[in-house]
Amino acid sequence: MIELMIVMAVISILVAVAVPMYQKSVVRAKESVLRQNLFTLRTVIDEYTYDKAKAPQSLQDLVSAGYLRQIPVDPMTGESDWMIEMEDAVTSVNQTEPGIYDVRSKSDKSSLEGTPYAEW
Repeated sequence: MIELMIVMAVISILVAVAVPMYQKSVVRAKESVLRQNLFTLRTVIDEYTYDKAKAPQSLQDLVSAGYLRQIPVDPMTGESDWMIEMEDAVTSVNQTEPGIYDVRSKSDKSSLEGTPYAEW
């Protein structure tokens, strides 16, 4: 009986150490996907702006123009709904139709380093 209790104590200690490490690795993977999705969206917005001489009015414009197959999912919120920053009319390429300048995550959480995902 004592041997069984010792084995159970060792297993519980191992689980107590392994679970936080697993949770951190899941968060790091999501952060990596978020960085890649933001990089892709920003690159595609720039390409669209240079090709069409105007910024896209919505992210769906990027899909319909063939720059993306679909709008990527924000791994922190689980939705393909992004915070969109519109450019000023004065600084836009086509001053009559200002479009999307940047995208950010709508998550209110912070990264492992402490910066909010909405500021990436």
